[in-house]
Amino acid sequence: MHGHLTYDEFLASISGFLCSYYLAIAVMNGLFAAYQWRVKGQQRLAVAWSVVGFICVIMGGIVSSGDAGMIAYVSVPDSIKNMIDAAMMPVTYSLGIMVILFVLFLTREHWVKPNMAWLGLNLMLIFMGLSIADVDFAAIVMKADNVPIVGLIFLIAFFTWLATSKAVENDRRIAQGELPLEAIDNEKVLVWPDLVYTELICMVGLTAFLLLWAIVLQAPLEEPASSVKTPNPSKAPWYFLGLQEMLVYYDPWMAGVMLPNMVVAGLMAIPYIDFNKKGNGYYTINERKFAYLTFQFGFLVLWITLIVMGTFLRGPNWNFFGFYETWDAHKVQAMNNVDLSQLFWVDLLNQPLPKPDPADPFLIKVLIIFKREVIGILGLIGYFTILPPLLALKEKRLFQPLYRRMGLIRYMVMANLFLWMATLPIKMLARWTVDMKYFISIPEYFINF
Repeated sequence: MHGHLTYDEFLASISGFLCSYYLAIAVMNGLFAAYQWRVKGQQRLAVAWSVVGFICVIMGGIVSSGDAGMIAYVSVPDSIKNMIDAAMMPVTYSLGIMVILFVLFLTREHWVKPNMAWLGLNLMLIFMGLSIADVDFAAIVMKADNVPIVGLIFLIAFFTWLATSKAVENDRRIAQGELPLEAIDNEKVLVWPDLVYTELICMVGLTAFLLLWAIVLQAPLEEPASSVKTPNPSKAPWYFLGLQEMLVYYDPWMAGVMLPNMVVAGLMAIPYIDFNKKGNGYYTINERKFAYLTFQFGFLVLWITLIVMGTFLRGPNWNFFGFYETWDAHKVQAMNNVDLSQLFWVDLLNQPLPKPDPADPFLIKVLIIFKREVIGILGLIGYFTILPPLLALKEKRLFQPLYRRMGLIRYMVMANLFLWMATLPIKMLARWTVDMKYFISIPEYFINF
């Protein structure tokens, strides 16, 4: 348990919030049911969402009692909690996220429908409500620092759905020989007064929201900093959590300097290597599948996933914990991190790891280090120089049309940027599965990869 409250005291403290939470979901579904009945003429759907709202009212009444026995009926069962905690381990979590996103991509024409999206929103909200009845889950998601991250997840889900729904509609129209929606509604508006008035209204509304937020939610202030007492875990702000997670798998010079610069350089290079002029000014997926999938993989899988991982799954001593698992500061996870050179020389060849003598000349040291790290060095060279041409060899593969249209230089730049992005999940899986720390380890000169 994160705090010092008993379970009954915890339930009493959150019963009012949970009751209001479920009533808000009920009102939301009631309004959606009225919209379906009055505007869309979908009486069956209106009745179905009204039933969902009524169930939420009942759940709100149950949690308002604060009785542990009653609330057990509107909380996640322990068996399901254990299954979710097991799925939150890094390998299953990361691979599961990729599988889910790929399935959603393949079935995008179905889940972008408003009713399917509304169903997904309800499932997310109800799952959140059922889980908050768990003291460990509530201690994570209701922490003042983490509340914006929870909101971030919902906002990303909404805007991803919104953009995808527009892209699916445009792809359908283009396939039928029609213009995209943006080409039809292309009326120009003046900056003054149209845009300025809109921005002013948004500014006033956002200011009011932030004032309400500041009144309702306590500021996440901690005790004065002390050099003899470090928070455990000590986490960066949410926008740096992805970078902090990358530091687990790379040296600081790589995770903090090289990779961010590669991201900036890659963004700057996009206008020069992007040959596809379609999709400018309108949403589409079919006309820009490679760009769309690359962006979604880099943003959702390699950035948002790392932020969520660092916020909700990384606990004391930077160990992994499930959503419903108690953050135990005494948990010790034995890890025998090894380098690729150690696996090759010690484990495979059963020989001692070559090490240069400090008294050796510089050139001799370099040759011994190269001998020790030859597998990693050759593998890295082949990964960035040989693999891109191999990807473009066979007919009808994705990379061959790219090579033909981009030319050698632009293709190699694009392929190397893509492979640099792929090194992060490769290193993460290597660390989680075989405890591999570095592919190339040269501590003598602080060069590790």
